[in-house]
Amino acid sequence: MHLTPHIRSAFTPTGKLRASINLGNPILANKDASGAPCGVSVDLARALAKELDAELELVVFDAAGKSVEAVAAEQADFGFFAIDPVRGEQIAFTDAYVLIEGFYLVKNDSPLRSNDEVDVAGHRVVVGKGSAYDLYLTRTLQNATILRAPTSPAVVDFFLKEGAEVAAGVKQQLEHDAAQLGGLRLLNERFMVIRQAMGTPKSRGPEAAAFLSAFVEKMKANGFVAGALQRHGIVGASVAPGREAA
Repeated sequence: MHLTPHIRSAFTPTGKLRASINLGNPILANKDASGAPCGVSVDLARALAKELDAELELVVFDAAGKSVEAVAAEQADFGFFAIDPVRGEQIAFTDAYVLIEGFYLVKNDSPLRSNDEVDVAGHRVVVGKGSAYDLYLTRTLQNATILRAPTSPAVVDFFLKEGAEVAAGVKQQLEHDAAQLGGLRLLNERFMVIRQAMGTPKSRGPEAAAFLSAFVEKMKANGFVAGALQRHGIVGASVAPGREAA
């Protein structure tokens, strides 16, 4: 899609392109040795800034909910989120660029063996507040109680502190925590696939949303997303299919 002055100004009302970066999802964003934000999301943000010929400003948060709120409130011009209908009320999403699996984690001595045993009265499921898992499980769990940790990386510590029955989150984060802490295991299969997309406030107009969508499709098709995943050593996440292949 051709860049116009109108589209550029829609993305840069303050003169800079402000990217909302969520460090609560370590698959997509983290900090390097110097403490600076890095990762797939940051690489894509820089690529978009280059496409728009704009100066980039990273607005960094420790949780998905805060990152979403920043874009919805127009404190940032775009961000990186799991697609969700609640978030979609104020944010125009692209198609997914990366697919990530959501899993349940329990203690080794837990009687739970499969996902269909989780949604039982008396079970407490810990999620990161405002995360894709929080939104999804809030809609789908009928009997279990949801407990909300402050951020997604804090889920397992919160789960152990509260003595809860189940933790829910990004497969790789849970596997890492289980390996570090011991005495924990994942259940048998994923309970959801998170479709990670880019998004901009709907108030920026349909042309800006269409430009962002076209940008994501190009980054998937030309190998940029796959290269970023490889460069940052991300395993377990896959490039989402292109719009034509979906």
